[in-house]
Amino acid sequence: MKRSQKEDKVAAMQEAFQDAELMIITHNNGMTVEQSLDLRRQMRAAGARFQVTKNRLARIALKGTAFEHLDGMFTGPTAVATAKDPVPAAKAALDYAKKSDKLTIVGGGLGGTTLDAAGIEALAKLPPIEELRSKLLGVLQAPASRLVGVMEAPAGQMARLVNAPTSKLVGVFKAYAAKQ
Repeated sequence: MKRSQKEDKVAAMQEAFQDAELMIITHNNGMTVEQSLDLRRQMRAAGARFQVTKNRLARIALKGTAFEHLDGMFTGPTAVATAKDPVPAAKAALDYAKKSDKLTIVGGGLGGTTLDAAGIEALAKLPPIEELRSKLLGVLQAPASRLVGVMEAPAGQMARLVNAPTSKLVGVFKAYAAKQ
């Protein structure tokens, strides 16, 4: 590979690293072209980008990004997945790693946080962002609906009192007067 090609490759990787929220570092030992293409299709469907990297070029591309601290994970036959939405990408990588013994998740990073393989697995088990948003909205709405119920209660009692037969009203007033 010529120097200009290497510079272009580093620039492209650095741009991908800067745009990503999640980076998953994997070892891909003995994957066939068909397996690699299948994994890339699955990662692309999850909104992630998957590429085999040269460790030295990847380390250069890491400089100045949020993933600079992952420098030490680039050893052996390395491939990198990057994504803006972390959960679907982690699920896709973990699902493929469980099916194939030729892909091993080494670790990665979420923003400035280092994740090991167990951290990537925990991330993959999170529910999708839409589900988390709906749960949060439900939690936020619950106190408001309870407040409305409490506020309506006195008005409902007053309405029931007004609609009650006059004999009951006379009894209520007599009982109140007796207490006074």
